[in-house]
Amino acid sequence: MEIRVLRYFLEIAREENMTRAAERLHISQPSLSRQMKELESELGKKLFVRSSYSIHLTEEGMLLRKRAEDLLAMADKITNEFKTLDDITGGDIYIGCAESYLIKYLAQAVRKLNIRYSGIRYHITSGDTEQVSERLDRGLFDMAFIVEPPDLSKYNYLEVPETDTWGAIMRKDCPLSKKKTIHIEDIIDYPIFCSEQSARVDLPRWCGENIDKLNIMATFNLANNEAVFVREGLGIALTFDRLVDTGSDSELCFRPVTPALHTKMYVIWKKYQIFTPIAELLLNELKTIIGTSLKNSD
Repeated sequence: MEIRVLRYFLEIAREENMTRAAERLHISQPSLSRQMKELESELGKKLFVRSSYSIHLTEEGMLLRKRAEDLLAMADKITNEFKTLDDITGGDIYIGCAESYLIKYLAQAVRKLNIRYSGIRYHITSGDTEQVSERLDRGLFDMAFIVEPPDLSKYNYLEVPETDTWGAIMRKDCPLSKKKTIHIEDIIDYPIFCSEQSARVDLPRWCGENIDKLNIMATFNLANNEAVFVREGLGIALTFDRLVDTGSDSELCFRPVTPALHTKMYVIWKKYQIFTPIAELLLNELKTIIGTSLKNSD
């Protein structure tokens, strides 16, 4: 199975049309069709359901699409790594990030690197700890920012200074906006929005067994999407402070929970990981910034 053929397969999957895919790939339609038939023969599975006007993936085709996307991402990452082994003026760095205001430390490191190496490109993917750790384990990320204590058997880490503060995001016309802090008993009658990770890991630290009293209506992996639901009057979001605009011009406000709940952030990378020169530069910059911040806070 060739990388080139997998790229062809993904283009067809995206276009859902053999002719358009062939045009985008700059090859003939008969040649593309023949290579897909050879791929199906090699795998022993039918990958496409063909109709007069479009092509759709079978269940086996959808499985191959997911595997091919991972394989090609890894192939592209390897190619870029070797291109930059002797050139630290530019290249690509791949980072997984939890959604947090504390990503400011990454932004500070990027700003400092950009002064010296303006050709670096940063590919930053958001997700919860499980999602970004999985991609880190598969070699698709150089490092990741997570908001759970790291598995020390698998990762080296830096502990980011400061913590994220938990609270409730609500409309300013919500009766609870008159409170200075929010207790679980205040919100049991409201639909709640949160991330899957917070429902599983963080919120039980706040309310213990009372977590079952929460009416979790929907889970999100981006706080700004939660905020859209809150603005529409559908409920209350439980999330970190400073992820959503709650300023004077906003319809929303933030109220911290009580008892107070805080979460730390960590930069992690695989043990014995071999970094590209530019990824190592970024990690060293992060170590310097975080180290300086810790000294200043003592």
